[in-house]
Amino acid sequence: MSITAIPPARAEAGSRGKLVIAEKVIEKVASQAAADLADVGSPGRGFLGMGPRQDFDARPKVDVELSGNIATIALDIGVRYPVPLRSATERVREQVRERVHALTGVEVRQVDIVVSWLRPQGSGAGTRVLL
Repeated sequence: MSITAIPPARAEAGSRGKLVIAEKVIEKVASQAAADLADVGSPGRGFLGMGPRQDFDARPKVDVELSGNIATIALDIGVRYPVPLRSATERVREQVRERVHALTGVEVRQVDIVVSWLRPQGSGAGTRVLL
């Protein structure tokens, strides 16, 4: 004789509880998603927060406006030169939109991007060539 376990009835979605995701969480997910792309960098601050520091190892600055389950995201990034800016920003938009939705379930309605600096490939920070 075999006994079949009957799973307990599932509660309705509204009675199970509530999930709230903070804007800071969306910011970190979006920032990491953009930073995962090779040609995208952060317009970070320099030593002790003073002066510009262009960094491809840091995450870009992100601001999020969250309204219910819909987010508007603004990114401030740097890009390697010569990379076609239109295609680079479209890759960033798509990556951020997909990753935020996959990890949080939040729909990203809009991704605004400011490209605040360009760095030629192969140039090091603070490197100068004297002739």
